[in-house]
Amino acid sequence: MRIFLMVTHDEFLVPFLTKALNSDNYKVFSLAGDASNRRYYRVVQDNQSWVLMRWEPYDPNNYPFLSVLNHFAKNGVHVPTVVAQSPQEGLMLLEDLGDLTLERKFWESQSQEASLEFYQMAVDEIVKIHHPATLDKSDCTAFKIEFNTEKFLWEMNYGKDNLLSGVLKFPFGESLNKEITDIFVDISSRLDREPKRIAHRDYHSRNLMIKLDQMSVIDFQDARLGPIQYDLVSLMRDSYVDMNDSMARTLIDYYLERSKAYLPKDFSREQFDRIYELQSIQRCFKACGSFASFYHLRQDRRYLKYLSGTLRRVMKAINEFPEYKIFADVLIDSGALERKYETL
Repeated sequence: MRIFLMVTHDEFLVPFLTKALNSDNYKVFSLAGDASNRRYYRVVQDNQSWVLMRWEPYDPNNYPFLSVLNHFAKNGVHVPTVVAQSPQEGLMLLEDLGDLTLERKFWESQSQEASLEFYQMAVDEIVKIHHPATLDKSDCTAFKIEFNTEKFLWEMNYGKDNLLSGVLKFPFGESLNKEITDIFVDISSRLDREPKRIAHRDYHSRNLMIKLDQMSVIDFQDARLGPIQYDLVSLMRDSYVDMNDSMARTLIDYYLERSKAYLPKDFSREQFDRIYELQSIQRCFKACGSFASFYHLRQDRRYLKYLSGTLRRVMKAINEFPEYKIFADVLIDSGALERKYETL
């Protein structure tokens, strides 16, 4: 007997699943989703299970999720297999990768170093994305969009608007607003000048799944061209875990060693590290904007607890750039670093 843990208007899923599984003997359970509008369900039949993704109707020939999935899979990146789909209904049945995220593995380990092997597996996947997948110039939506000055600047302003102006109500006068904008433009344009490869765009521990001792990548539909440091900052300065500097350095060294054959002959570790710190300012401040926006725009408090740690990462990176002192001063003067966000 079928048991559907869904609301009534989802009943049209029944014919899709019955056809895909060639059976009406299955159960469907709602899964916690990410911060997007996509909805996820676990479909269970006997001792097998799948994940059902529901979003808006899509064109299967020009759908970022499918385009990137196929491109990544072709280049050896572990991604979920598509079992069945109904584009006109926005439905896709996927391989079930389970519930063990890299984040959970990190926190369940007795020490950070105990999770190092799994982080190295995550680095192995990002190496494939940054290099073989980028060198393969076959058609993929990831090649059609990029992190450029405009996009980086939009992300930084998102942090300013939602955290500093929105949650903290910090008053930007005309003069200070121009100074901050000039800093944001400088950071964004410096990052834009870096060589670009395919970036996953959200390569953190909640988007990396461990199943049968294999690391798989999810939530890749926003992949685009960008600096390699974007994904590395996402992974090593991830808001959801508290990786120490020693482990982060070990993983960066591991990434560069695995990437050696693909790096330019004039590769400079000093320049790489400099851009890594610069990217940390941009990427982590963007994350602050996202966490703040969930509360500021829709009163979702779940992500407030990640703001303080992420802001410390921003401040630590800013301190490497004396020319951005005004930005550091704003974070101090706004009370961003001392605010108890979970009490809002």
